[in-house]
Amino acid sequence: MHFAFKIHHHPCFCSPIIMARGRTLLFSVLIFVAFTQIRTLVVVAGEPQVPCYFIFGDSMVDSGNNNGLVTAAKANYPPYGIDFPQGVTGRFTNGRTIADIIGQFLGFVNYIPPYATVTNQEISTGVNYGSGTAGIRDETGSQLGDRVSYDKQLLNHAKIISRLSLLQHNVTFTQEYLKKCVYISVIGNNDYINNYLMPDNYPTSRIYTIDQYASVLAKQYSKQLTTLYKLGARKIAVFSLGLIGCTPFEIAQFGTDGRPCVESINDAVSRLNNRLKPLVDDLNNDFSDARFTFINLTSISTPPEGVTLPTQPCCQLRADGQCVPNSIPCPNRNLTIFYDGFHTTEIANTAFATRSYTALSPMDASPYDISHLAQL
Repeated sequence: MHFAFKIHHHPCFCSPIIMARGRTLLFSVLIFVAFTQIRTLVVVAGEPQVPCYFIFGDSMVDSGNNNGLVTAAKANYPPYGIDFPQGVTGRFTNGRTIADIIGQFLGFVNYIPPYATVTNQEISTGVNYGSGTAGIRDETGSQLGDRVSYDKQLLNHAKIISRLSLLQHNVTFTQEYLKKCVYISVIGNNDYINNYLMPDNYPTSRIYTIDQYASVLAKQYSKQLTTLYKLGARKIAVFSLGLIGCTPFEIAQFGTDGRPCVESINDAVSRLNNRLKPLVDDLNNDFSDARFTFINLTSISTPPEGVTLPTQPCCQLRADGQCVPNSIPCPNRNLTIFYDGFHTTEIANTAFATRSYTALSPMDASPYDISHLAQL
């Protein structure tokens, strides 16, 4: 079965989330914020729970790696960063990303630096390799320009390990050190948005059915996660994709036939999501000393029963779904879920990070949440 709807050319640089259209903006968001705050953790200053924290993925976690690249996928201009302590950094949101917040829960005082600018003095606490438009497949996102694919992020990590070994003067020590760190992997959305759903740019939708494509992605992702294991990672959190069809830009582009989301897109994404937990289980079985875990954004993003969440973007949008440069965003970013046409606000990222770190439901994380992963 192939997609039968019209394909539009547009960039997405993100891992979007599962949201339904809001019927009552203020009421729905206040409930969501209250629900979030109940679960928000208090981080006490002290030593981090793990010695280092490494971040792989797309623009859900990109903290500036795309700034120097020749690409349309960059967020190094206002109003991005309006609520971030350092201002504009290249984060595709108003404030902190989900990776930033998880890092704070783990006890890191400073944000993990992007690979593009990291110094030798900083690499011992971790590196952020995330890149807008990055995908599991190397070609994903190429129509927008340069990006750091997942394979390239793994190569960059190997370079960091070499630098770390030189600094620590002991390869064995470095290997044992890396086993104690937490790694998160947030990737795959662009393999649909900036690949499969763009038949004029990529042949994948003509080569593969929806199910075949998900299978191909899962096999390649499994090999990549195995490479990460072979590079010394032992505590690895693998995040599901978001439901792309529920983002404001996709809804505006394709329409929903009266339903909350573009269901044909969400069905395609679910084919890969449904393969990720078994993939994680297989990796744990294959590598007895590995501690892979699956973080289920589908479960985490679903609001309490009876609550619908709004999808209106906070900022004025360009034709491609990003914020218009130097435009004025909505006055209260805590009362909206999406910052632009694809990316979520800090308040939404806080909800996702909180339940990734401490699961509220057994559906949120399997076999363990990130707080338990760190302790293993």
